[in-house]
Amino acid sequence: MNGPDFRSGFLAIVGRPNVGKSTLLNALVGRKVAIVSERPQTTRNRILGILNRPGLQAAFLDTPGLHKPRHRLGEHMVGVARRTLREVDASLLVVAADSRIGTGDRIVAGFVGEAGRPAILVVNRADLLPGGPAGEAAAAAVEAHRRLGDYVAALAVSALYGRNLAALLGEVASRLPAGPRYYPEDVVTDQPEQFVVAEVVREKVLLLTREEVPHAVAVDVEEMERRPQDMVYVRATIYVERDSQKGIMIGQGGSMLREIGRLAREELEALLGSQMYLDLWVKVKPDWRNREASLRGLGYDGGYGRN
Repeated sequence: MNGPDFRSGFLAIVGRPNVGKSTLLNALVGRKVAIVSERPQTTRNRILGILNRPGLQAAFLDTPGLHKPRHRLGEHMVGVARRTLREVDASLLVVAADSRIGTGDRIVAGFVGEAGRPAILVVNRADLLPGGPAGEAAAAAVEAHRRLGDYVAALAVSALYGRNLAALLGEVASRLPAGPRYYPEDVVTDQPEQFVVAEVVREKVLLLTREEVPHAVAVDVEEMERRPQDMVYVRATIYVERDSQKGIMIGQGGSMLREIGRLAREELEALLGSQMYLDLWVKVKPDWRNREASLRGLGYDGGYGRN
């Protein structure tokens, strides 16, 4: 039973690509709910991560990095982030402490301001600065970024090492309104297992491939069923845009595809608690990132809701 002092709400995690938004989400929730990669534009849909604490339920929505889109998938990603900003109770604007402020930062800060929601400025990767999040360099980075907008709070953190996250959560708790528990207390994400499988496979593609291949990849889980002896069978197709990319994905004698499958299976077995048979295929879907029907068919709709 929630008391009158119970606080709850939704918070968007927004920022430019590759500033550590997904790493921050995982750190705040306390487990991996979003894939991470050094490559920009890893997140394509908004990913829900739920933090449950006594008197508090904070639902964080990791969003795609705000960038200048070059195809319809990019337009979808930017649209997801901007819509999310307008639909939440507050937002966390994440910037990189080790990067100079540029035009992109000003544009993103403008989007956050236009949304009209309370925003907390989070200067991430402060561990890369002398003195870490508590040092003078971090304080200077916070002050420089703070000039770009109107923020209810601003602080430096290291999502990777979990530094100063308690202070951030204190700010989050104080900004959320009194409200109901939107999700059961033991739930940390609403993503279905098929989505988790597809994202983990894509994460391993990002890890192992280079050049143009990672951004041209989508993963579709076509079959997932529990078979005898607690074995989960999964058939998934990795889509690319060109025959040359298909060759890279398969590798000599199938070596690349086997390694992607091995790494994905090991992580998924730990996440799902079952043995898994992962049956991966590679197919060419020309120019899928610019085709509306292909985007919809691959699940790029970005939906979420308050249950």
